[in-house]
Amino acid sequence: MGIEDVWRVVEQARAGQPETAPADQVAESMVRVLSAWAPADIAAFEQPLWDLLTASYRGDLWAAAAIINGGASADGFDYFRGWLIAQGRDTFERALADPDSLAGHAAVIAAADDGARLESEDVLTVASQAYERVTGASELPDRDFVIEFPELDPAWDLDDDDADTTQMRRRLPRLVALFGYDDE
Repeated sequence: MGIEDVWRVVEQARAGQPETAPADQVAESMVRVLSAWAPADIAAFEQPLWDLLTASYRGDLWAAAAIINGGASADGFDYFRGWLIAQGRDTFERALADPDSLAGHAAVIAAADDGARLESEDVLTVASQAYERVTGASELPDRDFVIEFPELDPAWDLDDDDADTTQMRRRLPRLVALFGYDDE
Protein backbone atom coordinates (compact mmCIF):
# COMPACT_ATOMS: atom_id res chain seq x y z
CA MET A 1 0.00 0.00 0.00
CA GLY A 2 1.44 3.36 -0.96
CA ILE A 3 0.76 6.99 -1.75
CA GLU A 4 -0.26 6.11 -5.32
CA ASP A 5 -3.14 4.11 -3.82
CA VAL A 6 -4.29 7.18 -1.88
CA TRP A 7 -4.31 9.29 -5.03
CA ARG A 8 -6.17 6.57 -6.93
CA VAL A 9 -8.89 6.52 -4.25
CA VAL A 10 -9.11 10.32 -4.17
CA GLU A 11 -9.46 10.49 -7.95
CA GLN A 12 -12.15 7.80 -7.94
CA ALA A 13 -13.96 9.68 -5.18
CA ARG A 14 -13.73 13.00 -7.02
CA ALA A 15 -14.91 11.54 -10.35
CA GLY A 16 -17.93 13.45 -11.59
CA GLN A 17 -17.80 16.00 -8.76
CA PRO A 18 -17.20 19.71 -9.35
CA GLU A 19 -13.87 21.27 -8.37
CA THR A 20 -15.65 23.01 -5.49
CA ALA A 21 -17.21 19.80 -4.11
CA PRO A 22 -17.11 19.88 -0.30
CA ALA A 23 -14.17 17.87 1.03
CA ASP A 24 -16.45 15.95 3.40
CA GLN A 25 -18.47 14.83 0.35
CA VAL A 26 -15.22 13.61 -1.24
CA ALA A 27 -14.35 11.87 2.05
CA GLU A 28 -17.69 10.04 2.03
CA SER A 29 -16.98 8.92 -1.54
CA MET A 30 -13.51 7.77 -0.44
CA VAL A 31 -15.17 5.65 2.28
CA ARG A 32 -17.45 4.06 -0.36
CA VAL A 33 -14.45 3.25 -2.57
CA LEU A 34 -12.46 1.82 0.34
CA SER A 35 -15.45 -0.21 1.52
CA ALA A 36 -15.01 -2.44 -1.53
CA TRP A 37 -11.52 -3.41 -0.34
CA ALA A 38 -10.45 -6.26 1.95
CA PRO A 39 -10.29 -5.21 5.62
CA ALA A 40 -6.49 -5.62 5.77
CA ASP A 41 -6.06 -3.34 2.77
CA ILE A 42 -8.39 -0.74 4.27
CA ALA A 43 -6.33 -0.74 7.48
CA ALA A 44 -3.10 -0.46 5.46
CA PHE A 45 -4.49 2.61 3.64
CA GLU A 46 -4.12 4.76 6.75
CA GLN A 47 -0.29 4.85 6.70
CA PRO A 48 0.17 6.35 3.21
CA LEU A 49 -2.68 8.78 3.90
CA TRP A 50 -0.80 10.01 6.98
CA ASP A 51 2.43 10.03 4.98
CA LEU A 52 0.77 12.69 2.79
CA LEU A 53 -0.31 14.58 5.88
CA THR A 54 3.28 14.44 7.11
CA ALA A 55 4.64 15.66 3.77
CA SER A 56 2.30 18.65 3.95
CA TYR A 57 3.19 19.52 7.55
CA ARG A 58 5.03 22.70 6.64
CA GLY A 59 5.12 26.23 7.94
CA ASP A 60 4.37 27.80 4.56
CA LEU A 61 1.21 25.70 4.18
CA TRP A 62 0.23 26.45 7.77
CA ALA A 63 0.52 30.15 6.98
CA ALA A 64 -1.62 29.65 3.87
CA ALA A 65 -4.21 27.79 5.97
CA ALA A 66 -4.23 30.63 8.50
CA ILE A 67 -4.90 33.17 5.75
CA ILE A 68 -7.58 31.07 4.05
CA ASN A 69 -9.39 30.04 7.23
CA GLY A 70 -8.85 33.19 9.28
CA GLY A 71 -6.52 31.29 11.63
CA ALA A 72 -5.35 27.72 12.01
CA SER A 73 -4.86 25.86 15.28
CA ALA A 74 -2.93 22.58 15.20
CA ASP A 75 -6.18 20.66 14.69
CA GLY A 76 -7.36 23.24 12.18
CA PHE A 77 -4.16 22.76 10.21
CA ASP A 78 -4.69 18.98 10.22
CA TYR A 79 -8.22 19.49 8.89
CA PHE A 80 -6.98 21.95 6.27
CA ARG A 81 -4.51 19.33 5.06
CA GLY A 82 -7.40 16.86 4.93
CA TRP A 83 -9.21 19.35 2.68
CA LEU A 84 -6.05 19.71 0.58
CA ILE A 85 -5.75 15.97 0.01
CA ALA A 86 -9.43 15.84 -1.01
CA GLN A 87 -8.65 18.33 -3.80
CA GLY A 88 -6.53 15.74 -5.57
CA ARG A 89 -2.92 15.16 -6.44
CA ASP A 90 -2.42 18.11 -8.82
CA THR A 91 -3.69 20.70 -6.33
CA PHE A 92 -1.80 19.04 -3.47
CA GLU A 93 1.50 18.97 -5.35
CA ARG A 94 1.09 22.55 -6.64
CA ALA A 95 0.41 23.70 -3.07
CA LEU A 96 3.53 21.94 -1.80
CA ALA A 97 5.59 23.57 -4.56
CA ASP A 98 3.97 26.98 -4.01
CA PRO A 99 1.33 27.46 -1.29
CA ASP A 100 0.38 30.81 -2.86
CA SER A 101 -0.91 28.84 -5.89
CA LEU A 102 -3.98 28.03 -3.80
CA ALA A 103 -5.17 31.57 -4.56
CA GLY A 104 -6.16 30.30 -8.01
CA HIS A 105 -8.21 27.33 -6.77
CA ALA A 106 -11.98 27.73 -7.26
CA ALA A 107 -12.84 26.65 -3.69
CA VAL A 108 -10.31 29.09 -2.21
CA ILE A 109 -11.70 31.92 -4.34
CA ALA A 110 -15.23 31.01 -3.20
CA ALA A 111 -14.07 30.90 0.45
CA ALA A 112 -12.65 34.39 0.08
CA ASP A 113 -16.11 35.53 -1.01
CA ASP A 114 -18.28 33.64 1.48
CA GLY A 115 -15.98 33.07 4.47
CA ALA A 116 -16.23 29.28 4.32
CA ARG A 117 -13.55 27.31 6.15
CA LEU A 118 -11.67 24.87 3.95
CA GLU A 119 -11.11 21.84 6.13
CA SER A 120 -12.10 18.21 6.50
CA GLU A 121 -11.60 16.08 9.56
CA ASP A 122 -13.47 13.29 7.74
CA VAL A 123 -10.65 12.82 5.21
CA LEU A 124 -8.34 11.96 8.11
CA THR A 125 -10.59 9.11 9.19
CA VAL A 126 -11.67 7.50 5.89
CA ALA A 127 -9.80 4.25 6.62
CA SER A 128 -11.38 3.79 10.04
CA GLN A 129 -14.84 4.71 8.69
CA ALA A 130 -14.54 2.19 5.84
CA TYR A 131 -13.14 -0.46 8.16
CA GLU A 132 -16.09 -0.06 10.51
CA ARG A 133 -18.54 -0.16 7.60
CA VAL A 134 -17.02 -3.43 6.33
CA THR A 135 -16.23 -5.23 9.60
CA GLY A 136 -18.44 -3.61 12.22
CA ALA A 137 -15.34 -2.99 14.35
CA SER A 138 -15.14 0.57 15.61
CA GLU A 139 -11.33 0.70 15.52
CA LEU A 140 -8.66 -0.33 13.08
CA PRO A 141 -6.57 -3.30 14.20
CA ASP A 142 -3.25 -2.69 15.93
CA ARG A 143 -0.58 -2.02 13.35
CA ASP A 144 2.87 -0.57 13.01
CA PHE A 145 1.71 2.95 12.27
CA VAL A 146 4.18 5.82 12.19
CA ILE A 147 3.51 9.56 12.25
CA GLU A 148 6.60 11.70 12.62
CA PHE A 149 6.01 15.31 11.73
CA PRO A 150 9.15 17.18 10.70
CA GLU A 151 10.40 20.29 12.47
CA LEU A 152 8.77 23.38 11.03
CA ASP A 153 11.02 25.90 9.31
CA PRO A 154 11.55 28.65 11.91
CA ALA A 155 11.43 31.25 9.12
CA TRP A 156 7.68 30.49 8.97
CA ASP A 157 7.13 30.75 12.70
CA LEU A 158 4.15 33.07 12.42
CA ASP A 159 1.17 33.30 14.70
CA ASP A 160 -2.38 33.96 13.53
CA ASP A 161 -2.01 37.71 14.10
CA ASP A 162 0.79 37.95 11.55
CA ALA A 163 -1.45 37.45 8.50
CA ASP A 164 -1.37 41.18 7.74
CA THR A 165 2.39 41.68 8.15
CA THR A 166 4.83 42.66 5.47
CA GLN A 167 6.36 39.20 5.72
CA MET A 168 3.06 37.50 4.81
CA ARG A 169 2.46 39.95 1.99
CA ARG A 170 5.89 39.16 0.61
CA ARG A 171 5.66 35.39 1.01
CA LEU A 172 2.02 34.73 0.06
CA PRO A 173 1.01 37.83 -1.90
CA ARG A 174 -1.83 36.30 -3.93
CA LEU A 175 -3.54 34.76 -0.88
CA VAL A 176 -3.06 37.93 1.16
CA ALA A 177 -4.60 40.02 -1.64
CA LEU A 178 -7.44 37.54 -2.24
CA PHE A 179 -8.47 37.56 1.42
CA GLY A 180 -8.18 41.35 1.73
CA TYR A 181 -5.27 41.50 4.16
CA ASP A 182 -3.38 43.87 1.88
CA ASP A 183 -6.07 46.51 2.50
CA GLU A 184 -5.18 46.76 6.20
